[in-house]
Amino acid sequence: MEKLSGLRHLFMTVFLYNFATFMVVPAITDVTMAALCPGRDECSIAIYLTGFQQGIIGLGTFVLMPLVGNLSDMHGRKALLMIPMCLVIIPLAILSWSRSRNFFYAYYVLKTLTSMVCEGSVHCLALAYVADNIPESRRASAFGVLSGIGSSAFVCGTLSARFLSTSSTFQVAASVAAVGAVYTRMFLPDSIIMEGALDQAIIAEQKKPCVIHLGGESTQDSPAFRSMPSLDDMLSLLQTNSTFTKAAIVSFFSNLGDVGLHTCLMYYLKARFHFNKHQFADLMMISGIAGTISQLVLMPMLAPSIGEEKLLSLGLLFSFSHMFLYSIAWSFWVPYAAAMFSILTVFAPPCIRSIASKQVGPSEQGKVQGCISGISSFAHLVSPLAFTPLTAWFLSDGAPFYFPGFSIMCIGFASNGSIPAKFNDKGGASNIK
Repeated sequence: MEKLSGLRHLFMTVFLYNFATFMVVPAITDVTMAALCPGRDECSIAIYLTGFQQGIIGLGTFVLMPLVGNLSDMHGRKALLMIPMCLVIIPLAILSWSRSRNFFYAYYVLKTLTSMVCEGSVHCLALAYVADNIPESRRASAFGVLSGIGSSAFVCGTLSARFLSTSSTFQVAASVAAVGAVYTRMFLPDSIIMEGALDQAIIAEQKKPCVIHLGGESTQDSPAFRSMPSLDDMLSLLQTNSTFTKAAIVSFFSNLGDVGLHTCLMYYLKARFHFNKHQFADLMMISGIAGTISQLVLMPMLAPSIGEEKLLSLGLLFSFSHMFLYSIAWSFWVPYAAAMFSILTVFAPPCIRSIASKQVGPSEQGKVQGCISGISSFAHLVSPLAFTPLTAWFLSDGAPFYFPGFSIMCIGFASNGSIPAKFNDKGGASNIK
């Protein structure tokens, strides 16, 4: 507990960032529909625009996350954290001013651009920060607590949105995001990366031969350029360690399902049961409260006793189960029951990150978390391409058969594409067979 208390400023940074971003989620569907299709409960263009946005963000984060993680190894976690903490303010401020169609389009463009840097980068850098300060044996529990802080911010944000008007929601969110940036700058100490404490470094620094030209100029790359991340770094991680490779596969398919569900679920519930901002907020609060309790209370108790591999398997199983239940919802109360499954589905992400973290030493935590985030972000590109047209098709009058939740069911099956990777807890370092 003493080690975790030393991370209190990081936890507050993560809380403020997530509070600001999650606060607007219940309202954004209604804002999008009002700007694009006023007075309607079903709008294909809104679904396609949301899917396109997710795809572009996914492509950007796929490229940028390894870069962000690696640069944080070189220049410190705090310096890189300040970038998304500041950028996230801009799109929120636009909708806090007006939610007319022109302002919505401005928000849409800037949200897409800033999210290429912001989406996942705060979580990625926070995970690397925790790994810098927590030993391997307690890392899964610490990652769970970090995710629990994010879930508690999710609950507080959606609860606030439940009682605020739409305009006030965006104004408060922009203000909290600004406070978060100031707090991070003033109070968060930079993490100290202990170069001499490497357990194992799986990316060997390969030195190129130095050629001296007649003018005395060397062709050997400078250390800064040799340290810059590239696709080769990610490929090296994947090729040299099978545990990391399979953790990346599980992370990709898990995020494929999560992104698909996030992109399509609200439009499905609005068309199927006429949900609005208040019902979305209630649903998200149930999911967030269940996840917070699980990550702050259950996971620190279960991870040391049964192992992160078994917790991961349990999380993946219930992730599919709750998506399946959403897809066959026959009454308005069924989505609320499905949201309760979050008490177990939230086990998966921290366990994946902990397994990946144990494969490298302290000086490469940013790199490995950035690679996992980048691979996961690729799901943000693939998932909308696959499931956005499917959702729009089955919610329209031209569906081949009546099954509004068909795309949600397909998302559930896709999220379990990683089932062949079997996790076994052998003690010590994680093993995947």
